[in-house]
Amino acid sequence: MTETPTEPAQPGGQLREPANRVSPRAVSYWRLTAFLGALVEWAVLGVGYAFLPGRPWWVTALLVALVLPSVVHLAVMPTLRYRVHRWEVTPTAVHTRAGWLTIEQRIAPLSRVQTVDSQQGALMRLFRLASLTVTTASAAGPITIACLDADVAHGLVAELTAITSSTTGDAT
Repeated sequence: MTETPTEPAQPGGQLREPANRVSPRAVSYWRLTAFLGALVEWAVLGVGYAFLPGRPWWVTALLVALVLPSVVHLAVMPTLRYRVHRWEVTPTAVHTRAGWLTIEQRIAPLSRVQTVDSQQGALMRLFRLASLTVTTASAAGPITIACLDADVAHGLVAELTAITSSTTGDAT
């Protein structure tokens, strides 16, 4: 849990920011995964461009118009994503915030938690990261905290499992 065992809402009913950021290594991980995706896109565009006979000027302009946004995405997305993704576990709830243009805040009472899972793909292992998924009895679906330090994620899984197993009821 976090060092500040307070509730997600401030006095007066204002929803406060979750206290914790994801791991700083997430920036490098997101940059690498975005680069690998962009590399595939650029390869397809490059091959198409190379085999196009004649190459009128508008095809070159279109190629630049398609590549430029992915370059901007690579430059901006990882740092911006790190700034806005936050999480917190309080004695009573799991609270997350994610999103750039559309911000999604989710609060799941611990009494509603059904399962707690962690995921760590090959690239995440390379960066010593893991994601935590908390499934609740909510129609909105599970809450995922992406790119936590692997030790923090494993500790949270153990802690949340202990808390939810000691809670009576069926979390519905």
